Amino acid sequence: MKQFDLYTNTDEDTCKTYPYFVDIQSGLLNALNSRVVIPLTPASKSDKSYPDNLCPIIKIKNKCYALLTHQLTSVSASFLKKNEGSLMASRDEIVGAIDFLVTGI
Repeated sequence: MKQFDLYTNTDEDTCKTYPYFVDIQSGLLNALNSRVVIPLTPASKSDKSYPDNLCPIIKIKNKCYALLTHQLTSVSASFLKKNEGSLMASRDEIVGAIDFLVTGI
């Protein structure tokens, strides 16, 4: 599993609210059976409830999603079944959001 890979949420109960997860865990820890992820939720241009520095908007398949950094969690590695590609191009925004969550800067 690679850091910043994007996965479809396959859980029927939560997939509409959180259709994607981005794996933020370092590849150096691939031996662990869990992964640290951040959920993404659909976002509209009129929705300003997400602070930009905490929840950057990321385009996936021409749709906008808010990265819910404050809902960072861990899941079993086996939960991440359907890889949808990489968000490496959004690395700076993701790391910046994590930094803001932890340090407030």
